Amino acid sequence: MSYEFYKLLHVLGILLLFVALGGVTLHAWNGGTKEGNQGRTAAAAMHGLGLFLILLAGFGMLARLGFVKGGLPGWALAKIVVWLVAGGILFVPYRRPRSARMLYLLLPLLGLVAASLALFKPF
Repeated sequence: MSYEFYKLLHVLGILLLFVALGGVTLHAWNGGTKEGNQGRTAAAAMHGLGLFLILLAGFGMLARLGFVKGGLPGWALAKIVVWLVAGGILFVPYRRPRSARMLYLLLPLLGLVAASLALFKPF
Protein backbone atom coordinates (compact mmCIF):
# COMPACT_ATOMS: atom_id res chain seq x y z
CA MET A 1 0.00 0.00 0.00
CA SER A 2 1.15 3.51 -0.70
CA TYR A 3 2.45 6.07 1.78
CA GLU A 4 -0.51 8.32 0.94
CA PHE A 5 -2.99 5.54 1.76
CA TYR A 6 -1.36 5.02 5.16
CA LYS A 7 -1.37 8.76 5.77
CA LEU A 8 -5.10 8.98 5.02
CA LEU A 9 -5.78 6.01 7.29
CA HIS A 10 -3.69 7.68 10.01
CA VAL A 11 -5.73 10.89 9.75
CA LEU A 12 -8.97 8.89 9.91
CA GLY A 13 -7.75 7.21 13.09
CA ILE A 14 -6.87 10.59 14.61
CA LEU A 15 -10.33 11.94 13.79
CA LEU A 16 -12.04 8.92 15.32
CA LEU A 17 -9.89 9.13 18.45
CA PHE A 18 -10.51 12.82 19.05
CA VAL A 19 -14.25 12.63 18.34
CA ALA A 20 -14.54 9.88 20.97
CA LEU A 21 -12.36 11.69 23.53
CA GLY A 22 -14.14 14.99 22.95
CA GLY A 23 -17.56 13.43 23.32
CA VAL A 24 -16.73 11.60 26.53
CA THR A 25 -14.99 14.57 28.15
CA LEU A 26 -17.79 16.96 27.19
CA HIS A 27 -20.39 14.53 28.55
CA ALA A 28 -18.52 14.27 31.86
CA TRP A 29 -17.95 18.03 31.96
CA ASN A 30 -21.73 18.50 31.78
CA GLY A 31 -22.21 16.20 34.77
CA GLY A 32 -22.89 13.00 32.87
CA THR A 33 -21.90 9.64 34.25
CA LYS A 34 -20.51 6.57 32.56
CA GLU A 35 -23.74 4.69 33.19
CA GLY A 36 -25.82 7.58 31.84
CA ASN A 37 -23.93 7.84 28.58
CA GLN A 38 -26.07 6.11 25.97
CA GLY A 39 -23.29 6.44 23.41
CA ARG A 40 -20.64 4.92 25.68
CA THR A 41 -20.23 1.74 23.63
CA ALA A 42 -20.00 3.67 20.38
CA ALA A 43 -17.45 6.09 21.88
CA ALA A 44 -15.35 3.22 23.23
CA ALA A 45 -15.46 1.42 19.88
CA MET A 46 -14.55 4.61 18.01
CA HIS A 47 -11.71 5.26 20.45
CA GLY A 48 -10.32 1.75 20.08
CA LEU A 49 -10.66 1.70 16.30
CA GLY A 50 -9.03 5.13 16.10
CA LEU A 51 -6.04 4.00 18.16
CA PHE A 52 -5.71 0.84 16.08
CA LEU A 53 -5.75 2.77 12.80
CA ILE A 54 -3.27 5.33 14.13
CA LEU A 55 -0.79 2.64 15.10
CA LEU A 56 -1.33 0.48 12.02
CA ALA A 57 -1.01 3.36 9.58
CA GLY A 58 1.82 4.96 11.55
CA PHE A 59 3.92 1.83 11.34
CA GLY A 60 2.94 1.46 7.68
CA MET A 61 4.23 4.97 6.97
CA LEU A 62 7.41 4.30 8.91
CA ALA A 63 7.97 1.14 6.87
CA ARG A 64 7.41 3.05 3.61
CA LEU A 65 9.97 5.63 4.74
CA GLY A 66 12.46 2.88 5.62
CA PHE A 67 12.65 3.67 9.33
CA VAL A 68 11.59 0.26 10.64
CA LYS A 69 14.71 -1.57 9.41
CA GLY A 70 17.17 0.54 11.39
CA GLY A 71 15.05 0.89 14.52
CA LEU A 72 12.53 3.54 15.39
CA PRO A 73 13.71 7.14 15.63
CA GLY A 74 13.16 9.07 18.86
CA TRP A 75 10.32 11.16 17.50
CA ALA A 76 8.38 8.00 16.52
CA LEU A 77 8.85 6.55 20.01
CA ALA A 78 7.64 9.85 21.49
CA LYS A 79 4.55 9.67 19.27
CA ILE A 80 3.83 6.17 20.53
CA VAL A 81 3.95 7.53 24.09
CA VAL A 82 1.54 10.34 23.09
CA TRP A 83 -0.91 7.82 21.63
CA LEU A 84 -0.61 5.59 24.72
CA VAL A 85 -1.54 8.62 26.82
CA ALA A 86 -4.48 9.27 24.48
CA GLY A 87 -5.50 5.64 24.96
CA GLY A 88 -5.68 6.00 28.73
CA ILE A 89 -7.47 9.34 28.77
CA LEU A 90 -10.84 7.83 27.84
CA PHE A 91 -11.34 6.57 31.39
CA VAL A 92 -10.20 9.69 33.25
CA PRO A 93 -13.25 12.01 32.87
CA TYR A 94 -15.61 9.55 34.55
CA ARG A 95 -13.19 8.59 37.31
CA ARG A 96 -12.28 12.23 37.99
CA PRO A 97 -15.18 14.37 36.71
CA ARG A 98 -13.49 17.59 37.78
CA SER A 99 -10.70 16.90 35.29
CA ALA A 100 -13.10 16.76 32.33
CA ARG A 101 -12.98 20.51 31.65
CA MET A 102 -9.19 20.58 31.74
CA LEU A 103 -8.93 17.49 29.54
CA TYR A 104 -11.38 18.91 27.02
CA LEU A 105 -9.24 22.02 26.70
CA LEU A 106 -5.90 20.15 26.68
CA LEU A 107 -6.80 17.47 24.11
CA PRO A 108 -5.98 19.73 21.14
CA LEU A 109 -2.54 20.32 22.67
CA LEU A 110 -1.97 16.57 22.80
CA GLY A 111 -2.78 16.39 19.10
CA LEU A 112 -0.49 19.36 18.46
CA VAL A 113 2.40 17.61 20.20
CA ALA A 114 1.90 14.50 18.07
CA ALA A 115 1.61 16.52 14.87
CA SER A 116 4.70 18.60 15.64
CA LEU A 117 6.72 15.45 16.35
CA ALA A 118 5.74 14.07 12.95
CA LEU A 119 6.27 17.31 11.03
CA PHE A 120 9.53 18.48 12.58
CA LYS A 121 11.07 15.15 13.66
CA PRO A 122 13.14 16.90 16.36
CA PHE A 123 15.07 13.79 17.45
